[in-house]
Amino acid sequence: MQIRARWGFLKGVKSTVRLKKAYFSTESIERAGPVMPLQFVYSCQDFVTDVCRRSVNRPALAPPPTKFDTTIRVSWTDRMDRGLFRYHLGDLETRVLPGPCGYVAQLNIQRGIERRKPQEILSIQQEFNASQFNFNKINPEEVIFEMIKNTDGGTALPDEEELPRPCRMVVLINVSPLEFGHCLFVPDPSRCFPQILTRSAVQVGIESVLLSSDPGFRVGFNSLGAFASVNHLHLHGYYLEHELMIESMPVKPVVSEKGFYRMQGFPAGFLFYTESDEVEKVARTICQVTDFLVDDNIAHNLFLTRGCPPCGCIQSKKDLCLRNGVRIAIWPRTACFGAKEESAFNVALCELAGHLPFKNKKDYDCTTERDVISTVQRYLLADDEFDRVEQQLSTHLLAS
Repeated sequence: MQIRARWGFLKGVKSTVRLKKAYFSTESIERAGPVMPLQFVYSCQDFVTDVCRRSVNRPALAPPPTKFDTTIRVSWTDRMDRGLFRYHLGDLETRVLPGPCGYVAQLNIQRGIERRKPQEILSIQQEFNASQFNFNKINPEEVIFEMIKNTDGGTALPDEEELPRPCRMVVLINVSPLEFGHCLFVPDPSRCFPQILTRSAVQVGIESVLLSSDPGFRVGFNSLGAFASVNHLHLHGYYLEHELMIESMPVKPVVSEKGFYRMQGFPAGFLFYTESDEVEKVARTICQVTDFLVDDNIAHNLFLTRGCPPCGCIQSKKDLCLRNGVRIAIWPRTACFGAKEESAFNVALCELAGHLPFKNKKDYDCTTERDVISTVQRYLLADDEFDRVEQQLSTHLLAS
């Protein structure tokens, strides 16, 4: 069993975060209470391009947190201390299940009890419904900041210059957190996008991972029919310090010129990889894939994490520890509309990636790797259906 105290790093944290027309010290979050919303302005120069996993032969020190990390961590903790979440999230009981998959199991009973009841979803292409819960109805104090990219790449913006609207992303706490730092990335909430990925949402999701120096910062997406609980476009982000197999899982090329791979481990899925210089190109190709899945009414989950390069770029075992770029996994899966939830865990973005938040102590203690595989398998496409989707996607990408 592995338990960690995650709050210690906040002691004495002092950082200056660049905001539009101002500089803001994170010390004031602790002293002054809510001063949000703020605008967190970043550029490609802020991406962290030298990250690696610690190993027996490479006991690297943890890199210092970036401004992005510090802002999320301090702001998230402030809101936990002020009682803005549905429950207090302390250190979660954690264990790694025996077996080659390396599943990371965590006991999070309160999330299963306290989280908001998911909306009724009837279609992967369901339209936004303003009468249902959406992120325009939240407590404003749940907002951490507005995340906006300075596409000029400069260090300052003239007072009269407006930041580009398409890059605006609101970051807010998830009031029913899976793990420490669990937040939601909502592209311009007032535009009321349904839960269908856009290229800019994918791009900012990748860039968020690159803005963090922590290889444990993850971003994910559930489509409608794939356990998305709110039909208002959003991605999840959170910290999980344990290494996941997906970070270095072997892959084989499907369409090499598009960087489109098939993962060779369980569960079957597709993978893209990018470092900081090709984010826009890869985000565009990922959206070609997800748009195809939506048009074909195929539910899907995405998971974005620091990971090693694809097999053709790995020259030595040392390269398996590299986390300079981002792996983006895409799992087409069977759709669930009004389906009964699993008693132990639901099969959504984090579970497919190997992170299992359990709802009850009995299942947490007793579930084996074989049990997990059996549960996950029920939500995957049959082998022949997966092969059909792979062939259609290959044709689609080559024609674009």
